[in-house]
Amino acid sequence: MAQVGERLIRTLSAKGLRVTEQRRTLVRLFAETSSYLSPKEVYFRLVSTHPGLSYDTVYRNLRLLQDLGVLERYHFDDGVKFRIGCFEDRHHHHHLICLSCSRIVPIDFCPMKHLNVPGEFQIVDHHFDVYGYCGQCRSQEDRGAESMEGLNHSGFERKKPSGKEERLCC
Repeated sequence: MAQVGERLIRTLSAKGLRVTEQRRTLVRLFAETSSYLSPKEVYFRLVSTHPGLSYDTVYRNLRLLQDLGVLERYHFDDGVKFRIGCFEDRHHHHHLICLSCSRIVPIDFCPMKHLNVPGEFQIVDHHFDVYGYCGQCRSQEDRGAESMEGLNHSGFERKKPSGKEERLCC
């Protein structure tokens, strides 16, 4: 993971950004974890080593790293979370995201070319992530689903992403 972190830092430098110790720590944090992190989680992990750090600075840097393609942003029921991006393969793609185990599978199909956009509307960006349950989690749920209590309308418990996902994307 150190190689990934160093490559990301070189990307920042190549884009003309100052590589501060705070940015190095932020990049290392994401390079060393495969879990999704909310801005608040990032702030609390970094503030112990950078006491003067503000929440606004963390959020601004998360957005900057997202704009550079270093981080990807995902929307979950409990808020926005970030994760290291598909750095190796920069082709345009989208994701299937398992809500139980957080597994991510790339989708090479883009629905934008099939969207009927009014002529006066100019699209500048888009995100297309599909949230659901992978086959492995569904079969585990089916095996243990003797009681339907606590399950949503689809028959699956909606769980927050953990840090234990199998990282298949890029």
